[in-house]
Amino acid sequence: MSSALAPFEQESSNAAIDSRFDWRRAARLFLTSRKLDDLEETKLLPEKRLLYQFSARGHELGQILLGSQLTSPHDAASGYYRSRPLLLTLGLSVEDALASGMGKAGGVSDGRDIGVVFNLPKRDGPLVLPMAGGVGSQYTTSAGWARAIVYYRDSLGDESYRNSIAVALGGDGSVATNGFWSALNTATTLRLPILFYIEDNGFGLSVPATRQTPGGNIAANLASFRNLQVLSCDGCSPADVARSLFDAVNSIRAGNGPALLRITLPRLCGHSGQDTQAYKSQALLALERAKDPLAALHRYLIPSVFSEVEWEELEREVEQEVNTALEAAVARPNPDASSVLRYVFADPTEAGATRPIAQPAPPEPVRINMLTSIRRTLEHELKINPKVLIFGEDVGPKGGVHAATLGLQAVFGEDRVFDTSLSEEGIIGNAVGMALAGLRPVPEIQFRKYAEPATEQLSDCGTIRWRTANHFSAPIVVRMPGGFAKCGDPWHSVSGEVIFAHAVGWQVLFPSNAEDAAGLLRTALRSPNPSIFFEHRVLLDSPWARRPYPGDDFVLPLGVANLIQQGADLTVVTWGAMVERCVLASQKTEGSAEILDLRTIVPWDRDAVLASVRKTRRCLIVHEDTLTAGFGAEIGATVACDAFLSLDAPIERVAVPDVPLPYSLHLLDAVLPGVDSIAAKMEAVLAF
Repeated sequence: MSSALAPFEQESSNAAIDSRFDWRRAARLFLTSRKLDDLEETKLLPEKRLLYQFSARGHELGQILLGSQLTSPHDAASGYYRSRPLLLTLGLSVEDALASGMGKAGGVSDGRDIGVVFNLPKRDGPLVLPMAGGVGSQYTTSAGWARAIVYYRDSLGDESYRNSIAVALGGDGSVATNGFWSALNTATTLRLPILFYIEDNGFGLSVPATRQTPGGNIAANLASFRNLQVLSCDGCSPADVARSLFDAVNSIRAGNGPALLRITLPRLCGHSGQDTQAYKSQALLALERAKDPLAALHRYLIPSVFSEVEWEELEREVEQEVNTALEAAVARPNPDASSVLRYVFADPTEAGATRPIAQPAPPEPVRINMLTSIRRTLEHELKINPKVLIFGEDVGPKGGVHAATLGLQAVFGEDRVFDTSLSEEGIIGNAVGMALAGLRPVPEIQFRKYAEPATEQLSDCGTIRWRTANHFSAPIVVRMPGGFAKCGDPWHSVSGEVIFAHAVGWQVLFPSNAEDAAGLLRTALRSPNPSIFFEHRVLLDSPWARRPYPGDDFVLPLGVANLIQQGADLTVVTWGAMVERCVLASQKTEGSAEILDLRTIVPWDRDAVLASVRKTRRCLIVHEDTLTAGFGAEIGATVACDAFLSLDAPIERVAVPDVPLPYSLHLLDAVLPGVDSIAAKMEAVLAF
């Protein structure tokens, strides 16, 4: 039996009113939320002024009382598509709520995101973190905010964070997701100040709760979870909701660790505006309507707080307010189409980043490997910026599986350099939450292939600035080793950098030597944009990649290729571990090859590539990623479009065939671009 069939107590009009809450404001907000849903369902959606609609019918009471409990300036909540009552409680205007749904100018995303995917930037009080459309993605970012609260409070000594909390709202379906369990694991292990607020309406879209979690009751399943206060309440009982929320929030503020509140309530609507609920019986639909928490609130407040006449007057006031807001929202213009490309990245004039310098000055005389250069750069940035935090699996006492963080925890402590649980989604999601709180997280993904469980968090992080119309950003720096080393294999040797080039909003950095690694990493750590910093495994201790350390102030501009060697007959564009191989291959050919090391994939240096091709009139692109749709294809398409009349030969590519890198050295040599195969292709292009 679905939990939606569980009986809800009828709230008595004689029940004592909980004086800890402002019930007049709660009633106004409840009626406002319900009126908005009525208006959208009966008018705006049928008229197609609204294209996406998710009603909060039945979910209002708990969210409104929860919002009234978020009083610290550093409280933050992360909601989902049915969380508009919370937003209204925390300051979302009725006009913005309507305008956002209609895709009008202004609002919370300026028409860039679905109207129910809200955010609420910090003003005088708590904020609502940028929501995402993915189910369960809100949990790990909320846990990241909670970690930031602890760091500001305990490590930086900022008393304004004391008693602050994070809140993650989700439905019963979302408790089956990886994000929920990852955040729960982190929160309970570290005793974080976070509330998991789970609205259980008995259905995840059309799937009963019993198919989402054993027994359909996440609270019962977590009753023995260590370091977690577990509560349940009837979401149609004002007294029960008020008591449970007050107890949960104040327990967290008192330092007792995380809490989970399961609030049972009816979903008095379809999953979305297009959902007819044909999967529910007529008896169930009638039972849900009978449990409407608005009727329960009415019984609870009359006559103790309102007279019937006052309630009716409030209803008229709310209706007039919503209708007035609708007129204003309809009158708003459409978003400015000329601005739709803005905010993928920060405006350079607003960045405030360190000015890049072209050359190290003065370099140290001793050549060091790339691994040492990375470690020294991280160490210096930790030293000068107390908001830099480095974390991931095994980065603490072990110093990382590649030793890039060796010794850093001993110097800077466990609150600055720390190990995480084995959850890449959790690592990146936590980093996003910390970055939203103003910290500078540097998460490590041990190997490029291991980033795949974090794909949703990585994708969402890159689009935060754009989809919130520049209200939020999360400039994390994800260190990601990969590529072949002493051997290959399908798990540890993946490069696949083109995937991140295709991910909107990410800077993708790919150094080929120790000097560039220091300069690019430092630039990323001071950039207002999120960055993928790719550490090629074979280059970490490669003799060729060793360079003098360029100093603690050295930064490199992004999107500026390095001219490795000048030439007149052929342009070779490459990056990463292929740079050395291209240099060696050029020494085996008759022609004069100009070799460009891109250094960064996003942004990439179009101007340098095109200028070189126009000079040499030939182009060869060499990379380690697979051939089909590798980033070389993007470069080739650009050259073909913008320098076609300068070409004396077809654009050629040398890359890995469309297979994973094999373990056997014999097989690896057969697929990986080698010096001889690159030289042969150079000769072929020169001879055309």
